[in-house]
Amino acid sequence: MSHPVPIAIVGRPTPLIESGLKSAFEVLPEPRPEIRGLAICFGHQRVDAAFVAPLPKLEVVSSFGVGYDHIDAAALAARGIIVTHTPDVLTDEVADLCLGLLIATVRQIPQVDRYLRAGHWLNKSYPLTATLRGRKVGILGLGRIGKAIAKRVVACGLEVEYHGRKPQPDVPYPYHPTLVGLAKSCNVLIVAASGGAETKHVVNLEVLEALGPDGIVVNIGRGSVIDEQALIQALREKKILSAGLDVFEHEPRVPPELIAMEQVVLLPHVGSASVHTRDAMGQLVVDNLVSWFAGQGAITPVPECQALAASKRPA
Repeated sequence: MSHPVPIAIVGRPTPLIESGLKSAFEVLPEPRPEIRGLAICFGHQRVDAAFVAPLPKLEVVSSFGVGYDHIDAAALAARGIIVTHTPDVLTDEVADLCLGLLIATVRQIPQVDRYLRAGHWLNKSYPLTATLRGRKVGILGLGRIGKAIAKRVVACGLEVEYHGRKPQPDVPYPYHPTLVGLAKSCNVLIVAASGGAETKHVVNLEVLEALGPDGIVVNIGRGSVIDEQALIQALREKKILSAGLDVFEHEPRVPPELIAMEQVVLLPHVGSASVHTRDAMGQLVVDNLVSWFAGQGAITPVPECQALAASKRPA
C-alpha cells in the first residue's frame, strides 16, 4: 500500500475538513518541506511566493471560500502551483444574506428589535423608517453572487444596474462604465466585488456622495473595497443615510466609530455561515485535494490557475 500524500492545514479547519483530509492524507501539524498539498482555512495567513518558497514539493493549495485575495495566485501559478477555491456552493447563501441585510438596514430591523426589548414600545411606537419602495439598486461586481443578488432584488420589484470591469452581454441590467456614474444613477449600492489591489478603496467619498443623502451601502464582498474612513465621514455628515456591512477592512477589528453609529447594521462576516453551506464549502476543499492527487485534476481552480490546471496533472 502506498504511503499517504503529506499535506498541511493552515488556519482553523471545520470538523468536516479535518476529518476528510485525515482520512485521505497524512496531515502534518505545520507546513514542512515534504508537503505536496495545502489546505487554507479560516484565518488571515498571507500565502505568497515567500510563504511557499520553503515548500519545494508543493503542488496544490485548496482554499476555503470564494474570495482568495490573501493568496498571491499569480505568483503561485508562476511556480507551477495550482490554487483552488470554493465558488458556487455559497452563492445562494450569500445572496440571501445580502437581501436580508439590505432590508434590515432600510427598515432598521435590529434597531426596532432593541427598541422592543428595552420596553420603549410600552411608551410609544417606533419612528417611521425608510423604505425599499422606489429605490434603484446598483451592484458593484456582477459575478456569480452579484447575479444571484440581482435576481432577488428584481423579485422585490426594484430596478438593477451594475458596474464592473466590462459590460456583460448576457445580462438584462444597464451597465455603467464608471462607479461614480452608477452611484449617481442609484440610491442603493451593493458591493459584491472581490478584494485585492484593483478594487481597494474604489468606494470612496466621491462615490458615497454620489449616492446622495438617501443612499444606502451594503457590503457582502470584501471590506477593502470600501474606504472605511470615507464611509464614516459620509455617515457622520449625513451624505448617505445608512450602511449594512458584513465585511470589514481589518477583520475581525471593526472601527469603533461604526460600532457607535445607531443607523448602521453590522454583521461579523456571516454571509456563508450556515451549517449547510459551510459543510458544502468544506467538502469542496477536501474534494479539490483528493481529485488532484487521484490524477483527476483540480475541480475549481481560481482564474489565474485555470490554464495551468488544464495542462498539468500530478505524476
